[in-house]
Amino acid sequence: MTKPTTPQTLPAEPPATVVRLRPLSVIEEGDDVLIGDPERGSYIAVPAVGGVVVRALLDGATVEEAGARAATLAGEPVDMADFIAVLTELGFVDTDDPAVPAPTAAMQQRAWTTGPPAAVVRPLFSPVAWCVYTAAAVWVIACLVLRPDLWPRPTDLLITGDIGTSLLIMLPVTYVLVGVHEMWHWLAARALDLRTRFGIDRRLFFLVFETDLSQLWSVPRRKRYGPQLAGIAIDMVVLAALLAGQIAFGPVRPLPALVFVLVASTLWQCMVFLRTDLYAVLVTATGCRDLWRVKSLLLRRAFGRLNERQCAELEQADPRDIHVGNWFRWLWLTGCLVAAGYFVLFYLPLLLYVGRRANDELAAGAGTARFWWGLLTAVMVYTPVLATLVIAFKTVRQRAPGAGDAAASAQEPRQPRGAGSASP
Repeated sequence: MTKPTTPQTLPAEPPATVVRLRPLSVIEEGDDVLIGDPERGSYIAVPAVGGVVVRALLDGATVEEAGARAATLAGEPVDMADFIAVLTELGFVDTDDPAVPAPTAAMQQRAWTTGPPAAVVRPLFSPVAWCVYTAAAVWVIACLVLRPDLWPRPTDLLITGDIGTSLLIMLPVTYVLVGVHEMWHWLAARALDLRTRFGIDRRLFFLVFETDLSQLWSVPRRKRYGPQLAGIAIDMVVLAALLAGQIAFGPVRPLPALVFVLVASTLWQCMVFLRTDLYAVLVTATGCRDLWRVKSLLLRRAFGRLNERQCAELEQADPRDIHVGNWFRWLWLTGCLVAAGYFVLFYLPLLLYVGRRANDELAAGAGTARFWWGLLTAVMVYTPVLATLVIAFKTVRQRAPGAGDAAASAQEPRQPRGAGSASP
């Protein structure tokens, strides 16, 4: 009689492997899927089969079950070990590590800001509200086209007739307008129940205040435009009211000066080569993944400075980035030259003028009102300049050797935060 085989002698089945992911967003984006960690503001585009794996793991499936689902879609076995390693490297696997990646801006708060509930601010970005924003923009364009006398001039900033006093008055007012612009980005994100971060960064030699809208990449593309355009939208409403005031009451101070600030701010947003609000719109509309990095690689190739590793990186770039980058690189290069000319012709003379004037005032001695007036003027004008230099210095120090050759750390999805409003 044959002795029955005991359970202990049966070959043991390998235990099912479970991988716990962080709370990730999974968004269809054309032929790809955007996988992201909204809490850390980190996103990556993967093929559709990668989205199947992530969705399965988020649903509690084992690695083997997720691999089986992916194989059904792909028609062949999937290298799950390699894909899990990529997810781990990106920080998408929950390892109970509280470490959070460094802020995306040079000077930025680490915590995400929530704010009012989505239901409270949603009416500000409803279809009716966007009709109001659009009507305001049409009114502004019509006023400036049909009434050339309403076009602002630099002399409008001299609201007191004295440059020192005018600067002391207009600089705080400008910061308030910039704050309203950034706040509207934040509220538009809250309308989608997303969180934001605020920071200070630079674009070339300009100091900018920015709102980190990285979490926009956790919602479908059509929903990203609202928060990206929200700052310009509120600027149009304020500018329309100011122009209406000028038409009704004439160029009463400080209306022309405020018009100048907002028109200049709007024109700034059109300079997409500085990663402004409209640059974020461009990235979203074209479906680019890493346009800023690809632009740099294409420029290096055009000037014969592309090394072997960069060449391999460029070959793996998304075709959409290549297509847009082929013309965007020249737009960026031209824009940098224009910005340099602006600095030499306008910005530098202003700084020199303020410096000479402040020097004259400081020569009066600390016991006089002129001294403190000159000191206050110099501080307000030169503080943004010094902050820009500090940020540039920090950026250089934080770069490891060869960092300029490395790919961007977080795909183009970080770019929506990169909009930002220029300081005076």
